[in-house]
Amino acid sequence: MDQPNELLTILNLEQLELDMYRGHTPDPDRGRIYGGQVVAQALAAAYRTIEGRHCHSLHSYFIRPGDPKVPILLQVERVRDGGSFAVRRVVAIQHGKQIFNLAASFQTPEEGFEHQIDMPAAPPPEDLLNEEELRAQAGLDPASRKIWPVELKPCDPQPHGVATTLPPQDMCWFRARAPLGDDVPTHQCALAYGTDMTLLDVSLRPHAVLWSDGRLQVASLDHALWFHKPTDFSQWHLYVQDSPSGSGGRGFNRGSIFNREGVLVASAAQEALIRYR
Repeated sequence: MDQPNELLTILNLEQLELDMYRGHTPDPDRGRIYGGQVVAQALAAAYRTIEGRHCHSLHSYFIRPGDPKVPILLQVERVRDGGSFAVRRVVAIQHGKQIFNLAASFQTPEEGFEHQIDMPAAPPPEDLLNEEELRAQAGLDPASRKIWPVELKPCDPQPHGVATTLPPQDMCWFRARAPLGDDVPTHQCALAYGTDMTLLDVSLRPHAVLWSDGRLQVASLDHALWFHKPTDFSQWHLYVQDSPSGSGGRGFNRGSIFNREGVLVASAAQEALIRYR
């Protein structure tokens, strides 16, 4: 019997009322809701109010930790519907309080000027191990960590449990584990889900810290995405990440997402809380 597609389940929101939806967390035993899930669900809610346009950018803030044991209420505000662009605002609510908000802009597809940066050289994903295989190789139980619905293959994996000072750059391949169909909004929402998985980590690389260090306090503070081209996130994409700055207990991170053909399909930016308690 086929396993349910976890990403599609996450994006399958329940409509409660006009412009009001409810989302669920598939793993209620986590300490808090993964940030990329809320971004993806908020974008999916905004898309429920859009026709004939695709998201070209979103900007969001994480306000409070999400509680995975209770549903998320997603309230959409139709800010503007213009000739080419539409704007939506989404507020995510739990226990009567905002935990997250998002503003997204949607555009009718059109042709225009074209340019992009080049994709850097990287080992092909077929030559790399995914996270579960790397944990098994290190003698760790792969089942001791949640298996994400997005598969990840680091280009330069670091030994588990070893604190090393590294440059603030990193690359990995990632993709949805299961097919997502042909719907552009679904692929954008799935890509949004995956972009929060590793971006924060880049700002920790220069500081030789371990995630297992009980003093470490980290959290995504905000998350922004720009969608340049439609893409099939069921296929491998290269996530090129860097952290230009760390200061004031925060790390600033950027990401460029390329498909296998070297087309820049999306860009990401994020500021994260990185500090010792």
